[in-house]
Amino acid sequence: MTGSTTHILRLLKWGRVLARHGALRGIENDRNAPAQVKRLCRIARFGARQPAEPDYAGAFQEIGPAAIKLGQALATRPDLVGEGPARNLLTLQDSLPPVAFSEIRRVIEGSFGRPLEQIFASIDENPVGAASIAQVHRAVTPDGRDVAVKVLRPGIREQFARDVETYEWAAAHLEALGGEAARLRPRAVVANLKRWTLRELDLRREAASASELADAMHGIHGYRVPGIEWDRTNGQVLTVEWIGATKMSDIEGLRAAGHDLPRLAHKLVITFLTQAISSGFFHADMHQGNLFVEADGTIVAIDFGIMGRINRQARLWLAEILYGLTTGNYRRVAEIHFEAQYVPSYHTVEEFATALRAVGEPMRGKPVSELSVGQMLDGLFAITRDFDMAVQPHLLLLQKTMVMVEGLATALDPGINMWDVSAPFVKSWIRDELGPEAVIADRLREDLGTLFRLPALVRRIEEKFPPKGGAPEQAPLPDVDLIWSPNGERKPESNHWVGYGLAAILGGVAACALTYWTLLGH
Repeated sequence: MTGSTTHILRLLKWGRVLARHGALRGIENDRNAPAQVKRLCRIARFGARQPAEPDYAGAFQEIGPAAIKLGQALATRPDLVGEGPARNLLTLQDSLPPVAFSEIRRVIEGSFGRPLEQIFASIDENPVGAASIAQVHRAVTPDGRDVAVKVLRPGIREQFARDVETYEWAAAHLEALGGEAARLRPRAVVANLKRWTLRELDLRREAASASELADAMHGIHGYRVPGIEWDRTNGQVLTVEWIGATKMSDIEGLRAAGHDLPRLAHKLVITFLTQAISSGFFHADMHQGNLFVEADGTIVAIDFGIMGRINRQARLWLAEILYGLTTGNYRRVAEIHFEAQYVPSYHTVEEFATALRAVGEPMRGKPVSELSVGQMLDGLFAITRDFDMAVQPHLLLLQKTMVMVEGLATALDPGINMWDVSAPFVKSWIRDELGPEAVIADRLREDLGTLFRLPALVRRIEEKFPPKGGAPEQAPLPDVDLIWSPNGERKPESNHWVGYGLAAILGGVAACALTYWTLLGH
């Protein structure tokens, strides 16, 4: 277990980096920040030269891999870090200088237990991408297929474990301050970060996620997932089909290839909604470097280390919230927040509906190009404090991905908006899931399931209370006052010693009488 001194030294070291990038100024100026945290920030920045404009993304980039992932998580939390820092963190690039190929070779050969030449016919020593957790090399299999080989950086698991342990320590102390710090649930944020990174650090999990998403999106025209080379994949190495298409970030390249950019933007939004709302399992790292467009307009996604999952009830609530905000049904949106227990019950639905109206009405009646999902989320975060709403960790990835997708779609078509595209999809899905037929189908499924479980329930009851055998029942026996109770406990002290005394006296008299009678008989 790492000591507190080590954690403090690490935090001060990282604090100096943040200070050099001006990233502590926002905390010091935040009226809701705990006084203890502000004092630590002043200590960390003592003597540091701060730029005029804070560069949060640059600071997290310099600190290292775990900080990059933390920064990406904080980008979803404008309520925690502020709107400006959150927007800046969205520009955080998950990239680092590549590792020498000799070390990559050692990882591949060590994980498979055989020479590299037996696994791949050839492999390019220069990586095509180097991120905080892994880097990717192009290779050719022995049977001539082009593949991408993703390899974990050496020692990355140990480094993440050290850094995340300090994050947990700091979050626990911050949450212990109570008040606003406790409401924002920093420990839950770090727990989510830890869960996400542990998944990313096992490339078999990433391969499984890609396979699951491919199954979920099977039959959805215009979207696909690269095939997995399972024989060349393990916990440290992932091998997938090589994608030679145009990156979605290459707008000019897409135009030159003759793609219809507005149509492409529309398809991107619909595929995200299909994953998140219809399937409840979505690609949660949809930045422009992870999306490609093939010649026929098919969108191909890569990098499935971070995936989001939402259960059906949460998806129903989410769909109703989105649709309610687009149609101005603030009362229903407020009711859903209370049903989901996002808002404590000591507040009123009416007051919360009014607060939602303050967020939604400024957007109504404006041109579609002026509306924004990010703007809506910022507005919702602004009222969470007034209504003591605890952060919902299971929605953090969704919020982050919604903003990412909107940014990508707007880059392809500046006139598009998530509301304009998503409203018909969400309305149709709600109709399918909450309409009369759906309600009847759900009730039938639930009731039939209960009926089918009845035989097993009866069998368990019979096992607990088996039928009587063929022997006649024992006649009632007289009650006997026991010195010891059946469960081994002694009787109350009031008659405990009396019983022992009488037993001793009676036993002694009986023994003497028996001895005397025996002697007379002889």
